[in-house]
Amino acid sequence: MRQEDEARCIREITEETEKMILSQYASHSADSRGRKVPEEPCDMRTVYQRDRDRILHCKAFRRMMHKTQVFLRPEGDHYRTRLTHTLEVSQIARSISRALRLNEDLTEAIALGHDIGHTPFGHAGERVLNRKMEHGFAHAAQSIRVLDVLEKDGEGLNLTWEVLDGIANHSMSRMPSTLEGQVVRLSDKMAYIHHDIDDAIRGHVIAEEDLPAGCCDILGHTVKGRLNHMIRDVITSSMGQDSISMTPQVENAMLSLRQYLFENVYINSAAKQEEGNAERMVDNLIDYYRAHPEALPEEYQKRMRELGDSLDTAICDYVSGMSDNYAVRCFQGIYIPKAWDVY
Repeated sequence: MRQEDEARCIREITEETEKMILSQYASHSADSRGRKVPEEPCDMRTVYQRDRDRILHCKAFRRMMHKTQVFLRPEGDHYRTRLTHTLEVSQIARSISRALRLNEDLTEAIALGHDIGHTPFGHAGERVLNRKMEHGFAHAAQSIRVLDVLEKDGEGLNLTWEVLDGIANHSMSRMPSTLEGQVVRLSDKMAYIHHDIDDAIRGHVIAEEDLPAGCCDILGHTVKGRLNHMIRDVITSSMGQDSISMTPQVENAMLSLRQYLFENVYINSAAKQEEGNAERMVDNLIDYYRAHPEALPEEYQKRMRELGDSLDTAICDYVSGMSDNYAVRCFQGIYIPKAWDVY
C-alpha cells in the first residue's frame, strides 16, 4: 500500500472507531453538517480535529494570554487569564465528554474557541463596547466573527457548523445543538466559579469561611472538592441521556455560588476598583478612532473600503481584539504626552 493511502486510512479508521465506541448521542465526525466552503478531507485528521488545530494556532487564541479573566493586571503570576480559563474549560469539558463517550475533539474545539472574541479588561471592556456600539456587543457573537470572518487575513478559518454552533451558544441563556456544546456550556460555568473563588482567596478578597455555608455543604468545603463534585454530578446525571444536565440541588448550589461571586468579587471587591479606569480607557479609544478613522490599521480600513464594513464595525473588531497591554500602549500613545528634548 502506498504511503498516501496509509495516511488516508488514519482518518477513516478514526471515523470508524468513533462509530463503534462513542455514545449514540455523540456527534460523529463523519456525520458533520460540514463547512460553509467545502474542503477536501484531511488524510490524517477528522473535521473536528482540524477545527481544534486551526483555533489553537490562530493569532486570536494567542492574544488571550494577555486578556483579563477577572482581576485586572494583578501582582502575581498565578492568577487566571482568559487563556488559562479557556484551557481549564477545555480540560473539564474533555473529562466529562470522555466519561459520557462523546466526541472529545469536537468538545475541545468548542472549548478552545468559546471566549476568543472577548475584549481587553474582561467584562469591563465588554460593557463599554455593548454600550457604545449601535447594535451592542456580545463576546460569543464576536468569537464567531473572529473565527469565521477576521482570522487568516480576512478569510476566516472555515470551521464546521457544529463547532460554530457550540461557540455561539455557550452562554447560560442559550442551548447548543450538540451534547458536546452543552458540555462546554456547563464546563464554562463550573470552571470560572471554581477558579474565580481560588483567585479571590489567593488575593485575600474573600476567605473560604466567607462562602455560603449551604452551598458548601452540598458541593464541598475545598476549591478542588467543589469542582470534583460538580463534574461527577454532571456525568452521573447525563449518563445515557440525550441532554447534559445537573441535579437540581447541585445546580442551585452552583448558581448560588455564582451569585455570591457577583456580589462580593465581580462587583464590590477592592480588586475590581480599577475597572472604572479600564472602562474609561476603552471608551476613549473608541471615541478617538471614531474621530480619526485614518488611525486604524490598514487591514481594517481595507475592509471598510472593499467589503463595506462600517466604521463602528472596524473599531469594534480592532478594539475588542486588543490585549490588555496593547490597549494600554495605544491609549498612552494617543493621550499621554511624550517627553521631548530641545537639544
